Amino acid sequence: MTVGLWLLPLVVAPPMGSRDVYSYACQGAVYTTGENPYSAGVAELGCPWLQSVSPMWWDSPAPYGPVFVLLAGAAAALGGTLVGTIVVLRVVAVLGVVLAAGCLPALARRCGASGERALWLMLGCPIVAVHLVSGAHNDALMVGLMVAGLLVIVARPGRSWSLLVGGALLGLAIGVKVTAGVVVPFAALIAAPGPYRLRALLRHGGWVVGGAVLSVLATTTASGLGWGWVNGLTRSGDSIQWTSAPTAVGLAIEYVGRLFGVRFDAVPLVRVVALVVLALVLVALWWRARTGSPMMGAGIALAATVVLAPVFHPWYAVWPLAVLAVTVGSSQWFLLPFALATFLTLPDGTNLARFTKFPGVWVMTFLVVLVVARGCVGISAVIRQNIGTARSHPG
Repeated sequence: MTVGLWLLPLVVAPPMGSRDVYSYACQGAVYTTGENPYSAGVAELGCPWLQSVSPMWWDSPAPYGPVFVLLAGAAAALGGTLVGTIVVLRVVAVLGVVLAAGCLPALARRCGASGERALWLMLGCPIVAVHLVSGAHNDALMVGLMVAGLLVIVARPGRSWSLLVGGALLGLAIGVKVTAGVVVPFAALIAAPGPYRLRALLRHGGWVVGGAVLSVLATTTASGLGWGWVNGLTRSGDSIQWTSAPTAVGLAIEYVGRLFGVRFDAVPLVRVVALVVLALVLVALWWRARTGSPMMGAGIALAATVVLAPVFHPWYAVWPLAVLAVTVGSSQWFLLPFALATFLTLPDGTNLARFTKFPGVWVMTFLVVLVVARGCVGISAVIRQNIGTARSHPG
């Protein structure tokens, strides 16, 4: 009730914190005319509301999945005007938040955590108010579907129909934003009741994966746009800001090179390296989750995806927040950065990272070096401990 009262003024106010919802409206309008929003930017395809879209996204194809493109097209058709379309898109975002709010307490209890704590951590975070409700970002719908899918799987592990439905909901979340796919391998572990066994994973986890795949195939076919949405993902990194750790490191390398009179573009290379590291981290987290907590593994995997992604926007933080909120454990480590991320943009959508680029690059690079150094120290300690154990037990 308290959070609802906080959100109520934002439901009826103009969009704040970002202008992305205007891009959604344009992509929906383009889709209703029979054009393919994955083939080119809204400027080339002739959006009637082009001037409302941030110029940096005029030439970028839609980076969203077929589910959201279908919804954006429906919003443009129902709304008719720009204002009407924005209203429908906000309703979709609010429904996503409501879906997450309805599923979080039950999911938290199934995981042995407090339902009230989960609601406060998720709904009480200012990211939800500023960027999901006011900004009407499609991350609200993605998170709502993702949490709903996890709840269905957790509630009935080992039940084929339940696992198929849960996987389908996760597939719908992927159809909004592909990042939700990170959760699917962990959901497959959750689906297998009891201790980890390969046969149980294949038998029960296969229903989850199959439901997700079928859902993605069905929505892709329904959109009539084929697999163009996969190509659209390659343009999501057009923004070059220090708030992305790999991008900041790449910019720092470029700055150092300029000191010696050398100019080169290091950002693309560092981003590729970060994606390779992310793939390895996700595999390691999944492997560890087999004998630990798959839900915690899913939350940390989403956090790693946010940290190592080529681009970062404040609303991305809600992906791991929704899953970590239902896990048992300390929440101190992610509360402060998630709250601070909210205020990286001003109410008019101005990105403060644009005006703090040089100092931000060095601060972020320092944090990356610090985290890597601490990680290396931890790994070396584990190795020494294992060597010591092996020597004390030579048999």
